Amino acid sequence: MKVVYLNHCSSQAIFLRRMLLFLVPVCISFTACIQHAKTDAPQSDTAAITGEYSPALTFAPNVPEARNNMTPKKVIVEIEVVEKIMKLDDGVDYTFWTFGGKVPGPFIRVQEGDEVELHLSNNANNKMPHNIDLHAVNGPGGGAAATLTVPGHTSVFSFRALNPGLYVYHCATAPVGMHIANGMYGLILVTPKEGLPNVDKEFYIMQSEFYTKGKNGEPGLQPFDMDKAIKEQPEYVVFNGSVGSTTGTNALQAKVGDRVRIYVGNAGPNLTSSFHIIGQIFDKVYNEGGSEINRNVGTTLIPSGGTAIVEFVCREPGTYSIVDHSIFRAFNQGAMAQLVVTGSADKNIYSGKIADEFYYPPIPNDTGSKNKLAPVPVIPELSFADRFKNGHVLFESNCGACHQSTGLGVPGSFPPLAKSDFLMGRKDMGMGILLHGINNESITVNGKHFQGVMPQLPLADDQIASILTYVRNSWGNKSAIVKVSDVKNMRNQ
Repeated sequence: MKVVYLNHCSSQAIFLRRMLLFLVPVCISFTACIQHAKTDAPQSDTAAITGEYSPALTFAPNVPEARNNMTPKKVIVEIEVVEKIMKLDDGVDYTFWTFGGKVPGPFIRVQEGDEVELHLSNNANNKMPHNIDLHAVNGPGGGAAATLTVPGHTSVFSFRALNPGLYVYHCATAPVGMHIANGMYGLILVTPKEGLPNVDKEFYIMQSEFYTKGKNGEPGLQPFDMDKAIKEQPEYVVFNGSVGSTTGTNALQAKVGDRVRIYVGNAGPNLTSSFHIIGQIFDKVYNEGGSEINRNVGTTLIPSGGTAIVEFVCREPGTYSIVDHSIFRAFNQGAMAQLVVTGSADKNIYSGKIADEFYYPPIPNDTGSKNKLAPVPVIPELSFADRFKNGHVLFESNCGACHQSTGLGVPGSFPPLAKSDFLMGRKDMGMGILLHGINNESITVNGKHFQGVMPQLPLADDQIASILTYVRNSWGNKSAIVKVSDVKNMRNQ
């Protein structure tokens, strides 16, 4: 009996030990889950509001100053919706639907914990009802239902800015895509309680698409094309509402040594942006406008309806092109802005061109050796017809991407060559431009201002003569043949 009792006790002990081995990790896991749930629980900062104010609202590319006050306040934001005809491109008008009369709408800057009271007024002369959906709102529709407003009325609602970050706002009245495509969007920044690090310059850039009945560049008042919008085939992809809005005299301005922060939004309504500044590296990118920071980035993706905050230090003077690196959008549809940096150059950082020499590839000699260089060819003078024909081919491969096969250029970015008073009025017939390039020179072509930036092209004298003969005798231009001897003389000056 004693043996049986001991065996029975032993079995119970084994059973209890096994249960403990099972239950302990389960309890630990359960406790961890509770703690994790507490950690990820919604953080609701509804501290007492102390006072109220109406913030400064700025339009692109300007950004309002930070408040630098850690106490939550009631922030009263008033925005009027205005439907109006404005310029989309040179000679191209469009009926924009706007927040505040401009595209994009005003930059709204509040602080984490603020109570935002938004007043949305729909101008009595408008034809459509409108509303506003702010991605910074915790609540159904981002405020869209609460702000649905017919012409001649004002709607009011409020929300607590609980999550710091950069957010898009847009109209969400049906059809939503059409309201966004017509220009109804902007950015709202919820600054974290501790603030953002100080920088020297802040800018506001927003990308969007326009779907017009007419093709890109077709003049006149262009209506919206729903079929192109559904197929995601925009005629224009632009920064800050129109082609050339942030180039030339409207370019962003900074100095060597400045730390620059750009708040970037992508209104869409369809395309993802590959945001890039040619010749700059973002040493900080706030991914999707949130708290996570990525470093040393060349190009950052911004989804439709999304944002990013990029920072960099201006190290070298010059004109920098800001583009959507889905590159045909930049050079053919308008997604280009400019940053002009002034100051002293540092050759240790960027040398510029050190040399430009003719290259004659080695050719095999009679014994098969590849060390012998090709002799310098003697270029005969061609007839006007041959020079023109060769120039056409050379132009398309070297110049057509920027100045276009029509010679019309890209408005706001690359000047036209067609009927160009600037080109045709030059005593050097344009040879100096192709020989030496243009380095950040302010030029006026056919009454329009351009910040001239053109690299020095590695072209032989014969090629330059052919290109200029073609250009100076196309698209309404008329001139004499440009000879190789003319180019040689200019090169030797």
